[in-house]
Amino acid sequence: MDLVYERRGSGAPLVLLHGVGHHWQAWEPVLDRLAAHRDVIALDFPGFGASPMFPENVRVHPGLLADAVLEFCAGLGVDRPHVAGNSMGGLVGLLLAQRGQVRSVTALSPAGLWTPRERAWAFQVLRACRNAARVMPPGMVARLAERPVARTLFTGMIYARPAARSAAAVVAEVRALREAAGFDVALAVGREFRLQGTVPAEVPVTVAWGTKDRVLSRRQGLRVRELAPQARLVELPGCGHVPMSDDPDLVAEVLLRGSSGGVVSPPSPRAPA
Repeated sequence: MDLVYERRGSGAPLVLLHGVGHHWQAWEPVLDRLAAHRDVIALDFPGFGASPMFPENVRVHPGLLADAVLEFCAGLGVDRPHVAGNSMGGLVGLLLAQRGQVRSVTALSPAGLWTPRERAWAFQVLRACRNAARVMPPGMVARLAERPVARTLFTGMIYARPAARSAAAVVAEVRALREAAGFDVALAVGREFRLQGTVPAEVPVTVAWGTKDRVLSRRQGLRVRELAPQARLVELPGCGHVPMSDDPDLVAEVLLRGSSGGVVSPPSPRAPA
């Protein structure tokens, strides 16, 4: 399957996986920081961004997304990359880690560690965002996005600092959410899904959570130890569910340390393990 992607930098390969309703541009705030040290590859999942959706006769499940990532990497000649994912992307990253098919995984607010009640809340928030994106005419979104207050209304549940987002970025992500062919399928699949199993002890795992995540509460991060006792837990102070634009320097630091290929020290005093 041909997936749309952005590739920058050189070094050890680091594949970036976005969340539900988003696109590879979610990683734009940290791409150049990462590309100074890694061969960074940010992709659009099937049915999101500019990538085509799976054929209608294919039964979509989280493992299929992991398969799609591996097939994509193989097409680029990339074997066992480091992987970092946000939300749904974090879930897929952890699935790949369970298979032992990645060098390391760094998951930012990963999905799949939820209770049924926590999942129901997250889906309610995501559906509300999706409905708003589909109802509002694109021209109106473009005009309103010029105003910081409107940017807060559009993305305040997703980002801790929504007003700091550029108008162009907000318009693009509202469009990506509106046009995401895989959105409803992803939520339907996730309705009964919870991460289970174990991650091999030799695969480094980092799970980082924004202290202002309004979609998936950070207490869910503690449950990753059921899958990976070796996991490092990191707080992202002042960050929301999609933390890359809330604090690009901190998130880039966490991703670089997580993909260093071994046991590393905590990121910094402001992001205690």
